[in-house]
Amino acid sequence: MRSSAAVLAALLAVGGCKAGDQDGKGADEGGGGPSRPAASGSALAAVSSLTVKGRAPKTGYERSEFGSSWVDTDDNGCGTRDDILKRDLEGVRFRDGHCLVASGTLADDPYTGRDVRFVRGHSKVDIDHVVALSDAWQKGAQKWDRDKRLEFANDPLNLIAVDASANRRKGDGDAATWLPPNKAYRCAYVAHQVAVKKTYGLWVTGAEKGAMRRVLGGCPGTKLPAR
Repeated sequence: MRSSAAVLAALLAVGGCKAGDQDGKGADEGGGGPSRPAASGSALAAVSSLTVKGRAPKTGYERSEFGSSWVDTDDNGCGTRDDILKRDLEGVRFRDGHCLVASGTLADDPYTGRDVRFVRGHSKVDIDHVVALSDAWQKGAQKWDRDKRLEFANDPLNLIAVDASANRRKGDGDAATWLPPNKAYRCAYVAHQVAVKKTYGLWVTGAEKGAMRRVLGGCPGTKLPAR
């Protein structure tokens, strides 16, 4: 299987420079792809296209508003969580056939830069929504229908295997309130957030947009990730 660096190379063209569902914080529960096209082009330029509004109240948010955790949205017989584990881990072993990932290693974790061992049921690896579900809820998703929220929650563009402890510290933070401790990954991380928000029409706060520009201003050649 590929290391996280290889996954990053596949997801990002850079020029110039998930426990369980961690927005619901459930344990040990990974991809279907949405029909809508992902954004493309320069991540820094794309920041300008994001609408700025204040954060709406979190009222009414529940993980269940985005459907059941880790459904099989691409009809390959495997839940989204396991699809992402297969994509992001090295040395994957399965509990049964080709779906339930029993163990593997997250090499060069994007958030910390460390290697993290995954063992099902005792995992130190989370599948993170790069744009947290509750953040999305407060920036437009509460007005979506159930199908679009289910699509968003299982979109591989917005999912990545990461160190659990770092992910718990992130919570539902946006670019203005949390960035990965691994500074080498920050350009890619923010580019992912920009791509997701542009693809789904989510807005950003003024502070968030400023943070995105500051990070990407240091790596202006970073492209928006592709699926």
